Amino acid sequence: MKFSDLTLHEQVLKGIENAGFETCMKVQEEALPVCLTGKDIMVQSKTGSGKTAVFVITFLETYLRKKEEGEDTSCLVIAPTRELAQQIAAVAKTLSSGIKGFTTGCFYGGVGYDAQEKLLKKGCNLYVGTPGRLIEFMKEGRIDSKKITTFVIDEADRLFDMGFYPDLKRIFSMLRPRDQRQTMLFSATLEERVRNMAWEHMNDPETIEFESDSITVDKITQELYHVAKSEKFMLLLQLLARENPKEVLIFTNSRYMTTNISKRLSANGYTTACLSGDLSQKARDESLSKLKNGKIRILVATDVAARGLQIDDLPLVVNYDVPEDYENYVHRIGRTARAGKSGKAITLADEEFVYGLEAIEKYINMKIPVIWPDNLPEIEDKSLNVNLNERKPKSSPKPEKNTTKKQTQKKQQEKKTAPAKHLGSMTEEERLEYYRKKYGFETKKPETKTKEKKVEKKEEKAEKRGLVAFFKKIFKKK
Repeated sequence: MKFSDLTLHEQVLKGIENAGFETCMKVQEEALPVCLTGKDIMVQSKTGSGKTAVFVITFLETYLRKKEEGEDTSCLVIAPTRELAQQIAAVAKTLSSGIKGFTTGCFYGGVGYDAQEKLLKKGCNLYVGTPGRLIEFMKEGRIDSKKITTFVIDEADRLFDMGFYPDLKRIFSMLRPRDQRQTMLFSATLEERVRNMAWEHMNDPETIEFESDSITVDKITQELYHVAKSEKFMLLLQLLARENPKEVLIFTNSRYMTTNISKRLSANGYTTACLSGDLSQKARDESLSKLKNGKIRILVATDVAARGLQIDDLPLVVNYDVPEDYENYVHRIGRTARAGKSGKAITLADEEFVYGLEAIEKYINMKIPVIWPDNLPEIEDKSLNVNLNERKPKSSPKPEKNTTKKQTQKKQQEKKTAPAKHLGSMTEEERLEYYRKKYGFETKKPETKTKEKKVEKKEEKAEKRGLVAFFKKIFKKK
């Protein structure tokens, strides 16, 4: 089916043309005719199947129809991550480009309020963002919840898994009644638990199910290498030399490893950047844009990038670490072979994370083909002599001006109570001792045998003094 076969407004068709869309993907062909009638809908469809266009086009039609009727309307889209929210907003801006005056705003935490408040003052027709920031603006009345006639929950499985359900219930309570709005739910996996939680907030929704995202895309070539942890980075270098990808996304299980791998790859001549949860939103955006613009070749990321990250024509994904959560395997490799294209996913299983394989293979209902590392090019690892933990030299402290004696004493005390190492690496006893010192809690130390002896002696003396006093009274009376 072509988009032109649907009964769509000319301005909507113009935006679809600007986006380069012509033929409907499977989920669009099945879901759009239902959504365009105004019915509530639950859609299960795998990552990269074109779900975003379904709800955006649906609302654009609703917006134009309501506008002709003289009604002011808006749409609210909830996403679990900032990256996914930004991706949805970008698609919405392109698809709405044929509608004059239509505005889309993206709202999420971790950044300042100025730019987002300016968007709210101008007014938006489509609001997309993460739950926390959107609830904040709705409670303050900056987003008029009663004007929202279309409500979309994207990546619903992730939202419920990440503990956002209380936030979703709060948003539902601020919206129009369910029979006065259209609610659309989209998810890669649509479990019974998610359906039941969503059902009570929806108006007799129709369910459309396609291949679950738990069954991986056929066009992804999957490879598994068993390797010792000490030899894993060398194997990575050899595979990169053999595959020679234009772009590659490498996943690790920790923030530390993203930095470590990125530095080692840089030492071997690769242009790299990191993407992890501890980076500011600005830094995350810069890293992602560098890969998309071809300024870097490799992006090393934690699972924060596994959802909502869209990179066109990404040929290769490498799981440097086997993911500890089996569902994340599907979302990681789903970054390649998007929109029906082909791609490759390579997983390196070492002795630390190999135990996660069984759950992954059970979840995807297949054995990942094991490849032996034969006939790989010989590579020299140039990162062996690089100091990966180098720090800036400490400069001598400058004398502080206008500092009182009490302030100086307070700072000295803070330095004394500062942890010698990161809290995460402390034992439970070390953390307790640190908190006692920092916040002034008394540390009850067990009484020693010496103290017990002293107490016993004091009690003996007291008893003797009591007896002496008693006999003195008797002798006085006599």
